[in-house]
Amino acid sequence: MRNTLIENKHYYLENGRVVFTALFHLERGTCCANKCRHCPFEPKWTKDTKKIIDKDSKEGIIFDKI
Repeated sequence: MRNTLIENKHYYLENGRVVFTALFHLERGTCCANKCRHCPFEPKWTKDTKKIIDKDSKEGIIFDKI
């Protein structure tokens, strides 16, 4: 069962629309391919991608949700 979503942690509202944060996507575990603004996966917007963008090293790491 999914945990409760917390505003400004998992999402925020912008002009009446819900914008999911990178944390939400990481907890989800894979890319949904909906062109989300804060997609943390590489390649971006590719369904079921699990490779996370590591902004410090410019490389990705594999994220396997347990």
